[in-house]
Amino acid sequence: MSWQGRRVVVTGAGGFIGSHLVERLVDEGAQVRALVRYNALASAGWLDTSPRRDSFEVVAGDVADSDCVHSLVRNAEIVFHLAALIAIPYSYQAPRSYVRTNVEGTLNVLEACRAAGVTRLVHTSTSEVYGTARVVPISEAHPLQGQSPYSASKIAADKLAEAWSCSFGLPVVTLRPFNTFGPRQSARAVIPTIISQLIAREQVKLGKLTPTRDLNFVDNTVDGFLAAATAEGAAGRVFNVGSGREIAIGDLVVLLARMMGKEAQVVVETERLRPENSEVERLLADASDAARVLGWRPRVELEEGLRRTIEWTRQNADRYRAGRYER
Repeated sequence: MSWQGRRVVVTGAGGFIGSHLVERLVDEGAQVRALVRYNALASAGWLDTSPRRDSFEVVAGDVADSDCVHSLVRNAEIVFHLAALIAIPYSYQAPRSYVRTNVEGTLNVLEACRAAGVTRLVHTSTSEVYGTARVVPISEAHPLQGQSPYSASKIAADKLAEAWSCSFGLPVVTLRPFNTFGPRQSARAVIPTIISQLIAREQVKLGKLTPTRDLNFVDNTVDGFLAAATAEGAAGRVFNVGSGREIAIGDLVVLLARMMGKEAQVVVETERLRPENSEVERLLADASDAARVLGWRPRVELEEGLRRTIEWTRQNADRYRAGRYER
């Protein structure tokens, strides 16, 4: 499908993945309306510094406001719903905020898309909904386990999307990215946390080192979003988007230190440890359904993605407060 002239809405557009998605859609010729959360600084997040800033419309608002969302998606053909509160540690402190944004906000998007008659809604899930893997690799049939308030809120949002598909025939596709990384990601994620600390010093402060993650470069994830929006036979389904390769956090430190020419000294800080039953110990994606139905496969391998992320972080080191625990 050609994106030329397509009327597209992206919620959560000022964030890490959302900003990359907006730019890709603009490059493909889409007419993009980008929702960013209203704030007193009138900031559009990463879109403020986008080289394509004059090529898309920015709307300030909140997905938790039903009127705002209905106005946003009016006349849209395709909607990408990425708006969410994402940080797991903060979800222990403010769980109600996660319900308001991730659950009620998703409900508003679903209802607005139903009223507008959109041709496709791509809803963003997360591999965290699986919790610690019971079997690997993790397929879409794996049980959902709410091991944190964040993951519980995303499970609820996913089930709302499922219900609106089954009950109202809404053409929604749920995309379930595994651990996306790349330029612009905040220090609330492990890779920029490690890289920024290695740039500033050789001591790296982290939490638990044994959990494994399936790391997927952001360009691959954006490819998944575009495929989910266009593939025939995808509506009403859930698709994992992951690399099919896992690496332990401790081994990731070693790999990054070697790539950066550093000797890393790892310090485990108690405040960075998650509650024992809340820590997700293992994530490894089975993305065979995405390959078969969406035609999606990761283009950028882990090491190449890390190289690009290291380079970007070095050029933007002043954006990070190395060593400080960002919840």
